[in-house]
Amino acid sequence: MVLKVHQRCNLACDYCYVYTMADQSWRDRPLIMEPATWRATAARMAEHAAAHSLPVMRLVLHGGEPLLAGLERLSRLVADFRAAFDGDCRLDVQIQTNAVLLDTGLLDFFVRENIQVGVSLDGTAADNDRHRRRADGRGSFAEVDRALRLLGSPPYREVFAGLLCTVDPSTEPVAAYEALLAYHPTDIDLLIPHASWSAPPERDVADWLISVFDRWYGAPRRETGIRLFEDVIALVLGAPSRSEQVGLSPVAIAVVESDGSIEQVDSLKSSYPGACDTGLTVFDDPLDAALDHPGIVARQIGVDALCATCQACPVRRVCGGGHYAHRYRPGTGFLNPTVYCADMLKLIGHISDRVTVDLRRRLRPA
Repeated sequence: MVLKVHQRCNLACDYCYVYTMADQSWRDRPLIMEPATWRATAARMAEHAAAHSLPVMRLVLHGGEPLLAGLERLSRLVADFRAAFDGDCRLDVQIQTNAVLLDTGLLDFFVRENIQVGVSLDGTAADNDRHRRRADGRGSFAEVDRALRLLGSPPYREVFAGLLCTVDPSTEPVAAYEALLAYHPTDIDLLIPHASWSAPPERDVADWLISVFDRWYGAPRRETGIRLFEDVIALVLGAPSRSEQVGLSPVAIAVVESDGSIEQVDSLKSSYPGACDTGLTVFDDPLDAALDHPGIVARQIGVDALCATCQACPVRRVCGGGHYAHRYRPGTGFLNPTVYCADMLKLIGHISDRVTVDLRRRLRPA
């Protein structure tokens, strides 16, 4: 469950799917989530866990920028969720932040509550500040760098969950990767920029991703995890994926907005106004009700949700049609290949070839 605890952000990133793309529903929602809303969400999650005998559920504090809610409010929120989960289901809590407001007080709280902290950063200082700026144009790198150095220090390292980087194919890929690697993240998520057939990407991304893959895969030791690459490798070898960007695994994410609306994954906001809507709320509906929504059903049925082009593609099980939001085209909805189809074919082919060569080498009789 992704919880939109604060509806605004202290940065004005030019690629943000919440504020700069098709869906502008944030304008009409409460600025901040009220206690009654998060308590109703906690009760629905605990109800869902009990109904399905789930051993664990994950809560991701999100926004906007969730740290704008403040330490006192976040403390109350987490305490209420912990109180709701007093049975057999474990609640794992994470927070995704731009880290501009991160300080020792917040980090001490995250350590006490074992809240894992993911930070958004787009590579070098120049790479990051090209897109991740304040409304007045000032870059955010210096503040995020300070926060990451603090997060990576011994008292707080245990709650550092990794980095999220939106790919910019106009940047130097290896320099961007090594700038992220300098913070010693356990994992890096590389996010392909949101685009669709109604708003196509300005540049291809495959060559950028392949350059980073070769640097990462060719390192003499494992330096960090990169989920996109690890998922493609797993899929090539016959295992399932963990990512929305590739594979056919059922999507297991729902979003609760600051007004209590239950929505589909919020990346769909890049497609068209209302793309995330389900018509459900935590006040009126159990989470199981969301599983009957056509948009969510489509994310659970695997290959049957793919268009004819993808059905006939030899790498359909690995690509999975690409990111769902990237398939959107007015008139046919999401029943299309990803707008990054050529990029996905090139990236998957490259990774598959390298892994296959390595396997043959290792399995060759001495």
